[in-house]
Order: sequence, then C-alpha cells, then structure tokens
Amino acid sequence: MPKDPQKTFEQNMEAMSKLTPAQMQAQIKELDKICVCGKCPTYVGTGEKKLTFCAIGKSTLIKKDKGCLCPTCPVQKNLALRWDRYCLKGSGNQQSGMK
Repeated sequence: MPKDPQKTFEQNMEAMSKLTPAQMQAQIKELDKICVCGKCPTYVGTGEKKLTFCAIGKSTLIKKDKGCLCPTCPVQKNLALRWDRYCLKGSGNQQSGMK
C-alpha cells in the first residue's frame, strides 16, 4: 500500500487501481493490521468481522452510528483519506464519487 504520506488520496487510489485482485487482497490484509475499526463504538457488538471499510466499502451488518474513530486511524492517514464512517457510508472511493 502506498506509504508516502505526501501522496494525495487520488494518487493512492490510482496506484491501487493498478493492483491485481490478489495484490489488492494482500494490501487490504496488511491494512487490517493497523486498522482501528475493531475498537470503534459503532463496530463493537455488531457481529461484524471485516475491517478497513475505507477500502472495502459499507458493512452489511453495521446499521447504527455510535461514534467514529476513522479520523484517528493510521489507514486514513496512510491513504490520505478525507471522510469518515466508512462502515456506514462506503469506501473512500465511494464517498469521493470516484466509484
């Protein structure tokens, strides 16, 4: 995954768009290691097992907003994301209108 904090969200998404599906899954697995979704009040107690909604899109299990840790997440900084509540609103690409 892009590590250069100088890159913009758009540059990071362009780089990710060139990954194969297997490479994308590997990157998401790496991002899962630093993701804070599992500690978020909106996530806890929902039965959800997935993480990094900023990359994969909305949760099908999470329905109620109980607060958001996205602005504190290392993944958000790493990818230069500008949004929040990815589990409820969709991935960075979806919220940006890119996808």
